[in-house]
Amino acid sequence: MMSEPEASAVITVGKITGCYGIKGWVKIHSYTEPQENFLGFGQWMLRRRGALEPVDFDLIRPQGRGLVAHIAGLDDRTLAESYKGLEVAVSAEKLPQLEQDDYYWHQLEGMQVWCTEDGNRVLLGTVDYLIETGANDVLVVKASADSIDDTERLIPYLVGDVVTRVDLEQALIEVDWFLEE
Repeated sequence: MMSEPEASAVITVGKITGCYGIKGWVKIHSYTEPQENFLGFGQWMLRRRGALEPVDFDLIRPQGRGLVAHIAGLDDRTLAESYKGLEVAVSAEKLPQLEQDDYYWHQLEGMQVWCTEDGNRVLLGTVDYLIETGANDVLVVKASADSIDDTERLIPYLVGDVVTRVDLEQALIEVDWFLEE
């Protein structure tokens, strides 16, 4: 087992949402896009009570809108129920390399969001998480200690239109956004 501090380079890629059948299969909601990308990771880990433990899915297949998987050595539905709600994670090294100017959501979370108002740079807050809306992703920006106000903002993640710059090294995102009055 690995404790969470050692797991800083571990990314959650899905969650076990329930059981499937009577032979120890579990339902998995994949956070990957497309969901089939989940199949290619291997070396999965489960997050349980603040620790990570390796898990071997010996069979995984699409089922309905999600995935179902069999945990190696687990052939009992009652025992499989104890896995419900556990997050499935992989080492960040397992994630495919992205093209330039493409980012994983976890890379954007925690970044400061800045805009320019009347020629002055203004801190709106930090990215708490992102939402997938179908049309485009949305940054949920929460107020921080140094932000202009205490407002939570939903900012469309539209590169080149709303999002004008992302700088991973400086952990900041610049947006063409307006302040509510």
